[in-house]
Amino acid sequence: EVQLQAYGGGLVQPGGSLRLSCAASGFTFSSYAMSWVRQAPGKELEFVANITSGHITNYADSVQGRFTISRDNVRNTVYLQMNDLKPEDTAVYYCKTVYKSRDYWGQETQVTVSS
Repeated sequence: EVQLQAYGGGLVQPGGSLRLSCAASGFTFSSYAMSWVRQAPGKELEFVANITSGHITNYADSVQGRFTISRDNVRNTVYLQMNDLKPEDTAVYYCKTVYKSRDYWGQETQVTVSS
């Protein structure tokens, strides 16, 4: 059974940093791309970043240069390092993968950027 467990959210002041983690199990983690998406209050889901099995990364324009996605194929974990956080980064964040043509989502982790 594919399972994704996301954690690491919290409350941080503008300009601060957080690192989200997502531990995966139930599939060959190293062979699959992983993504982070978010949903701000009252808004639609938004792509944040993804990383391929070959460690190629892609970012939304809104986070480019501030966020870094990475993966550890030994720990079966994908990370999202978020620096210079802004109030508009406030959202629930999800990790996600597509395995055998099906979307799998981790549980939400809340990130709140506020002074």
